[in-house]
Amino acid sequence: MSLDTTIKGIQDIMRKDAGVDGDAQRISQLGWMLFLKIFDAREEEYELEDDEYVSPIPEKLRWKSWAADPEGITGDSLLDFINDKLFRTLKNLSFDENSDPRGFVVRDVFEDSYNYMKNGTLIRQVINRINEIDFTSSKDLHTFGSIYEKILKDLQSAGNAGEFYTPRAVTQFMVDMVDPKLGEKVLDPACGTGGFLTSTIEHIREKYVNSVEDHRILQESISGVEKKQLPHLLCVTNVLLHGIEVPSRIRHDNTLARPLRDYTQKDRVDVIVTNPPFGGMEEDGIETSFPANFQTRETADLFLVLIMHLLKDGGRCGIVLPDGTLFGEGVKTRIKEKLLQECNLHTIVRLPNGVFSPYTGIKTNLLFFTKGEPTKEIWYYEHPYPAGYRSYSKTKPMRIEEFAPEKAWWDNRTESEFAWKVKVEDVIASNYNLDIKNPNTVENDHGDPEELLEKYKSLLNEISKVRQELKEELINSLNHN
Repeated sequence: MSLDTTIKGIQDIMRKDAGVDGDAQRISQLGWMLFLKIFDAREEEYELEDDEYVSPIPEKLRWKSWAADPEGITGDSLLDFINDKLFRTLKNLSFDENSDPRGFVVRDVFEDSYNYMKNGTLIRQVINRINEIDFTSSKDLHTFGSIYEKILKDLQSAGNAGEFYTPRAVTQFMVDMVDPKLGEKVLDPACGTGGFLTSTIEHIREKYVNSVEDHRILQESISGVEKKQLPHLLCVTNVLLHGIEVPSRIRHDNTLARPLRDYTQKDRVDVIVTNPPFGGMEEDGIETSFPANFQTRETADLFLVLIMHLLKDGGRCGIVLPDGTLFGEGVKTRIKEKLLQECNLHTIVRLPNGVFSPYTGIKTNLLFFTKGEPTKEIWYYEHPYPAGYRSYSKTKPMRIEEFAPEKAWWDNRTESEFAWKVKVEDVIASNYNLDIKNPNTVENDHGDPEELLEKYKSLLNEISKVRQELKEELINSLNHN
């Protein structure tokens, strides 16, 4: 049976349960179950490698002890076990500073998780379907990666404004262009479900990891912060799937809540790749963590200020930002001024409409910059739709192959119908407006309405005049006959 069928079967079983209401709860329920199953598969490997390995989860609460047997506990007994023992214990795991950090990961995952299902028999059916997936099989792991992304996409349709899935093509392109290297500290300060982090892991592993020591260095270089519980749970599970053995650097927190002055040199990073939430507002008081002249409740703007602060000199960033940041004024102008003074904003890739459909119709841009030197010129690249496309959709999403022209152009830049450059002096003269249209394409500009109306009236007068002349000629012609 295919994994796709297995996941669909699980979701169908959950729909029968009176306690699970909607996609978000279904995915949250599936999330903690998959986490325990995947954690259990990883622990099997740890035990094979280390005879003295001790699980941070009490033996009777490990997946293999209560869930692995298809004829195991079910019905009310299973429901009581999950609610009264499993959740209560894992939410309150206690450790000291010498404890296995994996234990902190388990506790963080369960801290705000819930068992929504009320029917123990249906829970057993879900568990048995999950057990059909072998998380020690590289084939199943690879296939499950695609299904996991489908689950994440399903989640986004249950989200609200500013929360959406970043297309895999966008995360991969951005990571490829920023090119994080082995040993560099990589951060996503609004990591969501982990799309940028897993793209980074794959990129570094493919290009730079050649030994056990390289693998260890990679493990210690990936970090992320996510404010909301469900995306955090899914992110931890996602990086576990991608080979991060102790995802303790994926924190459940709000990066913006910490005063900017409290971030020190040890918090600085080499690379940031991120799609911060935009279109939403932060809670009251968050903006006071920032200097007075940059205070705003617009989330994307605050993240841009934070990122400039967190990057080391020479550090690189790829960030998704809405059009509003490019042309916005007031605080946005001051933030852009700081960006161009402190960083080299070398590239803006302008994405077409519909990249994030159906989650938002807001037009977006990919900004790439390096900290430590001021901007002198900015290259723009307008990403076109593929031939035959008028928009993107769930059935016709953006594909990584579409970025081949940008990749070929990246290190050998010339102007074209899609690419142009702008001097920083021109941006400053326009009050830091970065919303610069492509000068190499003819806009469908129909002109000024008042001028058009005058032309229209003039044309009507000419038509009337010609009609009158023709009428007179016809009358004269008839009279002569």
